[in-house]
Amino acid sequence: MSALTTDPSRLDEAAPAAPFALPAGSTAVVYCEGQFGEQDGKTGNGLVRHSEKYEILSVIDSRCAGADAGTFLDGVPNGIPIVATLADAVADAGSVPDYLICGLAPADGLLSEAQRVVLLDGIARGMHVINGLHEFLNDDAEFVAAALIAGVTITDVRRPKATRDLHLFSGRIFDVTCTRIAVLGTDGAIGKRTTATLLVQALNAHGIHAVMVGTGQTTLIQGGKYGVALDALVPQFCSGEVEHQVVAAFEGENPDVIVVEGQGALSHPAYLTSGHILRGSRPQGVIVQHAPKRQVLGDFPMVPMPTVASEIAMIEAFADTRVIGVTINHEEMTDLELDQSIGDHHRELDLPVTDPLTRPGQDLVDMVLLAFPELAPKAAPETSIRG
Repeated sequence: MSALTTDPSRLDEAAPAAPFALPAGSTAVVYCEGQFGEQDGKTGNGLVRHSEKYEILSVIDSRCAGADAGTFLDGVPNGIPIVATLADAVADAGSVPDYLICGLAPADGLLSEAQRVVLLDGIARGMHVINGLHEFLNDDAEFVAAALIAGVTITDVRRPKATRDLHLFSGRIFDVTCTRIAVLGTDGAIGKRTTATLLVQALNAHGIHAVMVGTGQTTLIQGGKYGVALDALVPQFCSGEVEHQVVAAFEGENPDVIVVEGQGALSHPAYLTSGHILRGSRPQGVIVQHAPKRQVLGDFPMVPMPTVASEIAMIEAFADTRVIGVTINHEEMTDLELDQSIGDHHRELDLPVTDPLTRPGQDLVDMVLLAFPELAPKAAPETSIRG
C-alpha cells in the first residue's frame, strides 16, 4: 500500500474506445486475494485505477476487507469497497455481477487450488470469467464444463492469435512519422503501465493527440484499443507484433504521439520483452520508471535492483534512442523522501524527474515538450516548457 496519495480525477479523462463492445454497464468484481496493492496484484491495482470496459464494483482480498480500494492503494477514496469473499461481493452488489476478473499476476502465471475454487464459484453463480494468467482456462476440462453448464464465457486474455495471424517485423515502423515514446523501467510491476496511461491522458488534456499501445494483459483487460500480451508470444513474433500495433495506432488515429507501455526491464534476467519493444516500436524517446526503495527485483530477491543510471546506459547502448526523463514509483516512501529522491535523481542524471501519481500531469507534458519542442504548437496555449 502506498504511503502517498494521488488525484483520482486524472484517471477519468477520455481514452480510446475498447476494441470490442460489451453490454452497457458491464459490472465486474476483481479477485485479488492476498495481493491487492502488492506487485503480484498489479492487474487488480490497475483496474481499480482505470477501466474503460468494466464498472468495477468491488475487490476481493480478505486481508484488507472493509477498506476503500482507492484509499488502500493510493490514499484517496474511490468508492470501490474491498470485501473478504465472493459471496460478500455479490451481497454488496445486490445482484450477481456480470464478470469475475482474476486480478492476480504471479510470476509463474498459474492458479493455486484455492484460486481455482473461487473462479469456479463465480462461474457457478453465472459470472463470466476474465483470466489474464498464462494458464488458459479454456484448456481446462473442469472450467470448460462448468462454463457450459452455467452458460457463461471464459476469456483467456493472454492467448495469442493463431501463428498464421501473427506478424514478423516488416519495416513498416519506418513509415510511422509521429513521435513515439516508450515507458520502460528498472523492474517488473513497477508502474510503467500507470505512467503510460497518465502520460497519454496528460498529453490529450493539453491538446496533444496521444494514443497508447499496450504490451501486457492488464492494458487489454482495462480496454486498451491497441495492444498485445507480449510475454505470451513466441519470441520470433514479438518485435513484429509491437510494430503492427504501433502502425495500427498510427493509421487508425493519426496521433501526434504514440506511447508504448514497457514490460519488465531491459536489464531483467527473466523478462526480456523490453528488447522487443525497443526494436519493434523504435521510440525516439524513453521514460524510465524506477522505485528507489526496492533493494532487489520483485519476485527475484537474488538479484539486486539496477540503478537508473545503469538502466539508461543499457537502453541507449541497445537502441537508437535517448532517455528523456525519469518517473518515480513512491512505494514505501514518505512525501519528504519522495521530494529528496526526485531532486537527487534530477541532479545526478540532468533529466526531468517526477512522480506521475502525486505530481501534476503538467510535469509529464513538460518532460515531453522539453525533448520534442516541435510538439509545442499543438499544445494548449497555457502549456509551458520547464527545464
